[in-house]
Amino acid sequence: MTLQLYDHLLRFQLFQGLSRNELLQMAGNTKFGFRKEEAGVTIVREGDSCRELLFLVSGALQLNARSDDGSWRMTERLAAPWPLQPEVLFGAMPRYTGTCVTLEPCHFITLSKDEVLRLTDDFLIIRLNLMNMLATMAQKRARQPWRRVPTSLRERFVRFVMDHSVYPAGPKVLHILMTRLADDLNDSRLDISRMLNALQREGLVELHRGRIEIPSLEKLAAHH
Repeated sequence: MTLQLYDHLLRFQLFQGLSRNELLQMAGNTKFGFRKEEAGVTIVREGDSCRELLFLVSGALQLNARSDDGSWRMTERLAAPWPLQPEVLFGAMPRYTGTCVTLEPCHFITLSKDEVLRLTDDFLIIRLNLMNMLATMAQKRARQPWRRVPTSLRERFVRFVMDHSVYPAGPKVLHILMTRLADDLNDSRLDISRMLNALQREGLVELHRGRIEIPSLEKLAAHH
């Protein structure tokens, strides 16, 4: 069981660099939780308080995130190994920003906030890993306003999708009206329609009433 736990934990950045001896020490003194859920189960809801770290060790989730005014939302697939929003465990707003639902049977390892704090005291490598994770997220977001402004409508659409994605690849679904997308991209509804239809002809998006499906964000980004 310890070796299996070791293999699972080393797939996550927070635990990388730990030796087997350190894992044995940690496993003997840490209260890990284990959770199994079938498909279709809501794991966390937007606005829920984050009191523990959730590590998805097998299976896949659907993340649903909404705009502040609730007028549009995006769904994306997150596959194991995946930590569920570790950045919201601390800070001024320790609440989940999206709703996660299992797409298939899933297994999780959980750690309470108190256990995380104790581990950062006991293991320097875990403290450094956590600091690096949070610092990297902050640095990436700090650079976003300084990127080159997209010069075409297609580029603005790709940037829009990528900026609202947690994982910069894989399938995404935008549940949004053309008029709202036109407002957010600062263009006319007609130009938005022409751009999206061109992407559909290229096989990069699939258009439905009130819904834009993107089979592969990385392919869309490569052709913008």
